Amino acid sequence: MNKAKKNNAIEKTETGIEGFDLISEGGLPKGRTTLIAGTSGSAKTVFAVQFLSEGIIKKDEPGVFVTFEEPPEDIRKNVISLGWDVAKWEQEGKWAFVDASPSIGEDHVIAGEYDLGALLARIEYAVKRIGATRISMDSLGSSFARFSEAGLVRNELFKIAVAVKQMGVTAIITAERTEEYGDIARFGIEEFVADNVIILRNVLESEKRRRTMEILKFRGTSHQKGEYPFTVIKNVGIVAIPLSGIELKQRSSTVRISSGNAELDKMCGGGFFRDSIILVSGATGCGKTMLSAAFAAEATKNQQRALLLAFEESREQLFRNASGWGIDFEKMENDGILKVVCRYPEAEGLEDHLIIMKSIIRDFKPHRVIVDSLSALERVSTVKGFREFVIALTSFIKHQEVAGLFTSTTGELMGGTSVTEAHISTITDTIILLRYVEMFGEMRRGITALKMRGSMHDKDIREFNIDGKGMHIGKSFSNVTGILSGHPVFAAPEEIDRVRDLFKEA
Repeated sequence: MNKAKKNNAIEKTETGIEGFDLISEGGLPKGRTTLIAGTSGSAKTVFAVQFLSEGIIKKDEPGVFVTFEEPPEDIRKNVISLGWDVAKWEQEGKWAFVDASPSIGEDHVIAGEYDLGALLARIEYAVKRIGATRISMDSLGSSFARFSEAGLVRNELFKIAVAVKQMGVTAIITAERTEEYGDIARFGIEEFVADNVIILRNVLESEKRRRTMEILKFRGTSHQKGEYPFTVIKNVGIVAIPLSGIELKQRSSTVRISSGNAELDKMCGGGFFRDSIILVSGATGCGKTMLSAAFAAEATKNQQRALLLAFEESREQLFRNASGWGIDFEKMENDGILKVVCRYPEAEGLEDHLIIMKSIIRDFKPHRVIVDSLSALERVSTVKGFREFVIALTSFIKHQEVAGLFTSTTGELMGGTSVTEAHISTITDTIILLRYVEMFGEMRRGITALKMRGSMHDKDIREFNIDGKGMHIGKSFSNVTGILSGHPVFAAPEEIDRVRDLFKEA
């Protein structure tokens, strides 16, 4: 019974597109037609070209590209920056074009005089000539514009679907949409004829573009549901970011590592756990970057590697500030135990930043990762996109079994929370709060370990100061309440003692 079911199951063809094969649970259904629908700029053509390219690169499977809009020469030029040398593959007999793009000055043929029979014959010839197993057709919308009736469009689509099955190839057809959340395709019937439908979106929200993909249907087989962010990377192509692929299987270590400050280690019950995610939150100028620098410098004592990903300060500024605290970043970098990468948040989309950061971590293999700061990255994304980014990044770092320290800037000088904290606080293992405290006309600084998952820790809010040797943590603010809320109130010593006694009795 089980064997029969297995034999009757629909086989899938791996696309080779990073992340997509996980979302599609194995790739595109083999020997069937998949409709890729999207608005202008949603990367439909990139998907179509990449499907063939990855087949050649990873599976040595030849492919046929049918173009209805752009001439082959334009496609060759457009995709070379993505690392796909189509001209070379043509010479090797692994890629064939079927050019159905309109010639200059060509008139549209009226409905009734035009059909796809001759074109299908050309496609079949190209498939046999190079032994193709994959076909991409981009984009049928321009060809269907020749038909005035939806019924004719439906008939021609059926012809294509039947022809693909007879040829034994796996096919992609791209189609245009006029709205991101409107009709699936221009004619409103394409999705009913195709075996499978994938929607690519390029949504503008709060002046920020965000690309997503959704598998609307896979006839007769399973797939992941919902929208998933993706991006297009130079020399790579489409990279999908499937949160559904994140698994809570990372191991947890009981080994402690130092924060770079002996007093802070005591406050945290002996230091941070080796594979923990630490959030350092505070207002601008209260010591977050200094704490990050000390955390990176501590790695050098055991000849471990530290990676600092900076999004607010330049390289020169970071090195100068570190030297002011007695930390020699330049020597650490020359010794190969520190890597500093500075990027402007607006230079890339958030999905691109994630892909780049993961690549750097894989290559450098650090023992500690510092991101300074998450608040800067928050500027270039939507709320939903930022939360997905945080989940994906923290999960990736945890699976590498290294410590990750993230900084977050609060909007208010004296306290409060930031939007960043709301998205990351629940998935962090440790939260360190840095706060300004106004006392008798003087600004002072306070630090507390708000959260330390899996360990006892100091609950006091302690005063600290910064000098040329770093952070020095002192005594707790024993007679002040309301520091974290930004509204400190002085209480009489006897009142403080009375409250503490009540807590002890409870």
